[in-house]
Amino acid sequence: MRRGAILVVVFAALCTGLSSGQDWKTKLSGDIRRFGHRNWIVVADSAYPLQTSPGIETIVVDADQLTVIGQVIDDLRDAKHVRAVVYTDSELSFVPEQDAKGVGAYREALAKLLSSQVAHQRLPHGQILEKLDQAGKSFKVLIIKTPLTIPYTSVFFQLDCGYWSNEAEARLRAAMGSSVK
Repeated sequence: MRRGAILVVVFAALCTGLSSGQDWKTKLSGDIRRFGHRNWIVVADSAYPLQTSPGIETIVVDADQLTVIGQVIDDLRDAKHVRAVVYTDSELSFVPEQDAKGVGAYREALAKLLSSQVAHQRLPHGQILEKLDQAGKSFKVLIIKTPLTIPYTSVFFQLDCGYWSNEAEARLRAAMGSSVK
């Protein structure tokens, strides 16, 4: 009987997402401390699908999407061990205001937020989802789902090592290649 009660409590906690004492900012900062290269953080609109890869965790928040993106950027800026490659959907540039009211203002505000991001790439939504799904098979992914109702507005942060550059890695690989016989 006691074991059954414990399972019910665990199940209830999992279904409710974050406990009342832990808000999304606390969850985000804790995950960033635990995350390393190859982990992802996604700030998604309300229609973003619930993915089933084992490493993907989705939380639903009642916060403005641009506020959440700004918090992710701030927290990553403070982290010394990781940096992010930021992906946005290339489709966003083509969504007309007549079909998605507010998309123009959103694009402008997002551009300002992402202006400080050195590594920002636009890719088709499907390609980004494939990368994310692949990562979620072996690495943790945090998806923060917001109430925004404008399509193609999700922002994807692929984490990389903060104290080791791509150039340093290329030099290392070149040196290893020339010394390995």
